Amino acid sequence: MEKKYENMSKLFKALSDPNRLFILEMLKSGEKCVCKILEELCIGQSTLSHHMKILYDSGIIKCRKDGKWSYYSFDEEGCKNLKIVLDEILDCKLMMKKEVDNSCQ
Repeated sequence: MEKKYENMSKLFKALSDPNRLFILEMLKSGEKCVCKILEELCIGQSTLSHHMKILYDSGIIKCRKDGKWSYYSFDEEGCKNLKIVLDEILDCKLMMKKEVDNSCQ
């Protein structure tokens, strides 16, 4: 399978869980310590680690370590890639709509 589709799959997996979407919503206001994220979610630390790994592996977020604490924020390059993927899908949908609209003439 093409690497492109593997990367797309990781992005969509990252977006497919309500907890991960909530985490992304939290990060919109800037870098957050993992302890602050944990305070806001009603999940265990190991579950949060699982969600953060999926988000990190997708490239949407990055991690900065400071002593024993981990700080997460959006990864600018990963967010650009996500936008490109979404734009490609939406462009494809628009092209298909135009083709369907033109076929009835």
